[in-house]
Amino acid sequence: MDRTLSVEDGLVLCRKTIKRKLLLPTNEFSGHEKERSHLSDLVRRTVEMGESNSALLIGPRGCGKTALLNSVINELKNEKSFHEKAFVVELNGLMHTDDRLALKDATRQMQLENAVGNKVFGSFAENLTFLLQCLKSGNKDRSKSIIFILDEFDLFCNHHNQTLLYNLFNVAQSAQAPICVVGLTCRLDVMELLEKRVKSRFSHRQIFIFPDTCQKEQSVFEVRMALLKNLLILSEDDVCVDDAVFSYCWNCHVEDLCTEEPVQNVMRTILNLDNSERTLRSFLLVVISRLSDTHPTLTAEDFLQVHKLWSRDAKVAMVEGLSVLELCLIIAMKHQTEIYEGEPLNFEMVYRRYCKFLSQNSTVQNVERPVVLKAFEHLESLELVVPIGGPSIHILKEFQLHRFVLTSQQVSDAVKRYQGLPTEVSQWAASSYQ
Repeated sequence: MDRTLSVEDGLVLCRKTIKRKLLLPTNEFSGHEKERSHLSDLVRRTVEMGESNSALLIGPRGCGKTALLNSVINELKNEKSFHEKAFVVELNGLMHTDDRLALKDATRQMQLENAVGNKVFGSFAENLTFLLQCLKSGNKDRSKSIIFILDEFDLFCNHHNQTLLYNLFNVAQSAQAPICVVGLTCRLDVMELLEKRVKSRFSHRQIFIFPDTCQKEQSVFEVRMALLKNLLILSEDDVCVDDAVFSYCWNCHVEDLCTEEPVQNVMRTILNLDNSERTLRSFLLVVISRLSDTHPTLTAEDFLQVHKLWSRDAKVAMVEGLSVLELCLIIAMKHQTEIYEGEPLNFEMVYRRYCKFLSQNSTVQNVERPVVLKAFEHLESLELVVPIGGPSIHILKEFQLHRFVLTSQQVSDAVKRYQGLPTEVSQWAASSYQ
């Protein structure tokens, strides 16, 4: 006889399963079949035939460049002979900020640390020479193929003399060792960043990945809702006999939830702002985290509340945590900026406007000038006001020009949300130029 899970155990299972699906996505890739076939053919020829290749995947962030490449690599890794014929070296321009770091990590990933032994490379040139000798010493018959993946490829172009790119492309062009160099970048002008000697050794294969503009907006939204449902539903592979009843009830609830208009409106808003799957997964992680023993099911209100927090302005939230004095200075800077149409301001201008407000409102507590100056410096440390031209020893800090970085709307939103704000300050913020 089948046993059913309790609500508490079911929630633990539900959170665990869905978070695993969100944090560990499968590398299934749909769309861009032509580009995927082209890239797969290049990498496969390197692995199976020892043919050296190089290519660039170019497209905006979130369009699926990494997902496409991962799907190709994982498809090859599932073949038994892959690990005998090739291995992958992954480098990222954000982490490997110079060629020395990139070479050190490449040596580790290529499992050449044993070959290094007790050698100590005193310079970048010696490390590079050793790595190139290892690459050049092989041939197509007895060498493993190496797939170099250069994420944020445009950042590698900023390295000194582009030494790493030059040597990788040189090895690939001269067929000294079977390697495939695949770069991923969001910059369409990446070819202009390459030096002439590097460009001459690149194969000039550029695979462009762009969002499918042929699809209608309605079909794109339907795909997004199908993805939402797929991420939240518990599949047969995720459940066992004991929790079949709970999973059936959960899936029915998800089906109904996806048809509710507030949920669809939130999904449509997120899709219009960012169509990447990564953003949706991050959003759903927060939604799933709201499940508890006292709140065992997801509701449309959960989506609305999380979206409200998700789209919250960070600067407005920062202003909400300031003291009343600091908020008064921000309101003074708002009026000063509006009157003089965005011209730079300094502490003296802000203090004079603040003192004018105090003289018109006797109920507001007067604060000494050094305290006000300290509050202004705190706003500067939070980068709500930014100094122009940097600090100068010839200018007193009270007269140093600053630029106010908040908009009038941001100040108004912060004032409305501020708890326990005196009425006089609220009226001052909403009033015309003073």
